[in-house]
Amino acid sequence: MGSLFEELEAREATARGRVDELEEQLAEVTGRLEEARENLERLRIARETVSEVIAEMSAGASALEDEVPEVVGEDETRESSAYAGAERQMVGVLAVPHWRPGMDTSALPKIYRDIVEVVRDAPGPVRAKQVVPRIGLPAEVGKIEGTRGKLKRLVARGWLAEGDPGLFAPVRHGTGMGSNSS
Repeated sequence: MGSLFEELEAREATARGRVDELEEQLAEVTGRLEEARENLERLRIARETVSEVIAEMSAGASALEDEVPEVVGEDETRESSAYAGAERQMVGVLAVPHWRPGMDTSALPKIYRDIVEVVRDAPGPVRAKQVVPRIGLPAEVGKIEGTRGKLKRLVARGWLAEGDPGLFAPVRHGTGMGSNSS
């Protein structure tokens, strides 16, 4: 029976060796995964920061436009559309345009469209921490605060309403109502 125990010990040593080998591979893959996640997070933060800066610059540019009357020559006609003037607000792009009659969420960047859809689908007003998991982000303080900033921007641009502080709801754009302005 000595050979049976020797065979079991040999198999156990082989299995232990395989487990050690797989653990090393797992540690290597986990390290690469963590590096990739960090890179992804840096890129996401950079994109969000650029979007916010552009939006803030656009808001400043549009505030200046509101103060300066536009001069149109006698023989010029201005085409009227829901998007008229959006291209003048800034060189570049306005990440979150002000809502105007005739506009729909397709004018918004994807993340803002997702946020508006979540708020519209909710049975009542929602908080930022309720929106975060529904748009696919982890419920971390940074993600919640970033989303709260986006919700506030959507309120300022007339896409959403904020009744009580921190509670966001869809805006009901009825007839005779102009856009909400900031």
